[in-house]
Amino acid sequence: MTLPKRNRRAGVEDLWWKTVKVDNKETKVESKLHGKGKRWRARYVDDDSHERTQRFDRKVDAQNWLNNIVTSQVTGTYIDPARGQITFRSFYAEWAPRQVWVHNTRREMDRIDRTVPFGDVAMSDLRASHFETWVKKMQDQPLAPTTIKSRMMNVRAILKAAIRDKALASDPSQGVKLPRTRRAEAAMVIPTSEQVGQLVTSAEDRFTLFVALCAFAGLRSGEASALQVGDFDFLRRDIEVQRQSQRIRSGVVEIRPPKYGSERTISAPKELIEMAAEHIRLFVPGGDPRRWMFPGLKDNPMETNMVGTRWRKAKKAAEITDLKMHSLRHYFASGLIAAGCDVVTVQRALGHSSASVTLDTYSHLWPKAEDRTRKAASGLLGEALGSTAYPLRTEGPS
Repeated sequence: MTLPKRNRRAGVEDLWWKTVKVDNKETKVESKLHGKGKRWRARYVDDDSHERTQRFDRKVDAQNWLNNIVTSQVTGTYIDPARGQITFRSFYAEWAPRQVWVHNTRREMDRIDRTVPFGDVAMSDLRASHFETWVKKMQDQPLAPTTIKSRMMNVRAILKAAIRDKALASDPSQGVKLPRTRRAEAAMVIPTSEQVGQLVTSAEDRFTLFVALCAFAGLRSGEASALQVGDFDFLRRDIEVQRQSQRIRSGVVEIRPPKYGSERTISAPKELIEMAAEHIRLFVPGGDPRRWMFPGLKDNPMETNMVGTRWRKAKKAAEITDLKMHSLRHYFASGLIAAGCDVVTVQRALGHSSASVTLDTYSHLWPKAEDRTRKAASGLLGEALGSTAYPLRTEGPS
């Protein structure tokens, strides 16, 4: 049975004196607590119907404290006094088991819990200076700006949970400056078509299709690892991306939905589908649609370490050193953009969670207004003059 909530009320009372009636007249007399402890008690009922009290020597102090409490209740910034004293680490230990996280997310969040220098600070005592000191420490290690930003986002997720749980009034990390990240176009390395061709032809036979799927279908490495025979529709020339492989530890692989829930159907070129058919004929015989296209240890698909070893061998054979496997995905995206595909088409092909993610990553690859202007003007010039060279005057001015 759920008990009804107590009415929210608040007040200040004098513990040393009480009012009684004598001969039908109200008069003040000493209470049992007269002269014992602090005289004034402020009390209120919190959001969970619990009465909270605090004693003060002066009535004005009790009233000011109570006024602040009532204001915070009205404005929604109230902090439970007991919850506010819980430390950052203790709050995380209570909150984390209730979260629905995949393995990698839980690992990164646990890393935050172990490494932040303010783990033993009470939630209500957290200040911007705690986070500024932490950010500076990470920068001095040095950690990459993107890593620092990712860790700060994880901490802010914990702080938001504390706000919802009335352990924190507001996020004290807001306004803390983070190191500037490099622009996407400066950090992104896109291989040339010649390099991609060399990598595909240099990869060992069982790994050739893997490289081709990343380069010509834009698959993430974990998505390519988790492909099964039944994910290929040879009639429609489609590839279904339904899962990804994530290494937990040596010999242990977790199969889960793709990143950001990006299940998708990829319209594959005929040549890639033919490569897949040949790969199945040579390396995945038996016709079972549930068989892994790239088998690893035991009944698992190829795990990260195995992929990395084969990728390094392919690069060495192709005499290419400065490319990551994810660069093949950039190559695919740049090819779609160069072919005139709009942002939504590219988003769906790559499995991004939104078009804004695609634009944040690849906006610099789309033609700019100046490029379109030059192309349009070039077209006009071609229509007007055809292949005729600019009509230079052969004689000087008359």
